[in-house]
Amino acid sequence: MIRWLISLFFLFSSFSLYSDTAFKVIVLGCGGGPLENNLSGYLFATKDSEDFIAVDAGTLLSGIFRAQARNSFQRIPNDPSSEFDPEATILRNQIKGYLISHPHLDHIGALVINSPIDTKKPIFGTSFTIDSIRDHLFNWKIWPNFGSEGKKPRLNQYQYQRLKMLQRTPIPELGISVEAFPLSHPDGYQSTAFLIEYKDQYILYFGDTSPDALEPKKRIRAVWERVAPLIRANKLSAIFLECSYSDRQKVNELYGHLDPMYMMEELQQLASLVDPIKPKTSLSGFKVVVTHIQNTLLKQASARDFIEFELNKLNDLGINFFLPEQGQKLEF
Repeated sequence: MIRWLISLFFLFSSFSLYSDTAFKVIVLGCGGGPLENNLSGYLFATKDSEDFIAVDAGTLLSGIFRAQARNSFQRIPNDPSSEFDPEATILRNQIKGYLISHPHLDHIGALVINSPIDTKKPIFGTSFTIDSIRDHLFNWKIWPNFGSEGKKPRLNQYQYQRLKMLQRTPIPELGISVEAFPLSHPDGYQSTAFLIEYKDQYILYFGDTSPDALEPKKRIRAVWERVAPLIRANKLSAIFLECSYSDRQKVNELYGHLDPMYMMEELQQLASLVDPIKPKTSLSGFKVVVTHIQNTLLKQASARDFIEFELNKLNDLGINFFLPEQGQKLEF
């Protein structure tokens, strides 16, 4: 009964995780598959704006329809003069660009499929991500070339913007900046974490990532070293961190992802950097949004239920874990 009431509450309302908000996030997709209509896609905006950057784009229009049904775009008025449905108008007009963590299909599929009705805007990503999209998707073999580089004719709908690692890149139209960090996913495949800043407040988004324990390069730790001072200064509002599988998954079948055990190991590393003397209390109440859950489609219990149970059981840091729902609006 309690779970049903909570679900009903979320259906008709947004969810605030921070009293003095700097950001809002609309969840277009929070899964890692195999359901193709709920894959990684999040709209980030500053608190007083309705202009968004899409952080990953596995799901776009399907998520916009879901978010509309949950009243997550209530501040965006319908344009009766538009020839498009309201959901398509949001895609075309309110999404001002794309920030892509890596070029796996579950993070870019909707960017490709929705491109024929989209408008001109930039795609931000590392050179690896941009080159992969250019060479293997928008290449007139898999899909027409909607990009600004690559095989001719170029439709120039999307302007490729390459991010340099560990360097702050302003996105002036949205009033934010982004700093990219390399992640392993695995065996040398590059994914990215993004530290997004607005008026000296931050939010951290991880693309898919293998745990440091399974990788020669400790790339997650490098991200933690960057953000630990921000947590001490109460400037980091939340972390979006993937947890694809439950602990029932074999280690050799994680395929470059986290499970609850490895997630907690990584967060314990962060806690020790935030406060080496009292690490057990250094992240008490801190917000971690759990993303990219792989749906097993098993009858007896969902992967979400397993992961939520295992995280709560392992959580000795007092972290506020939150498992988002598609279409939900979050505020930080």
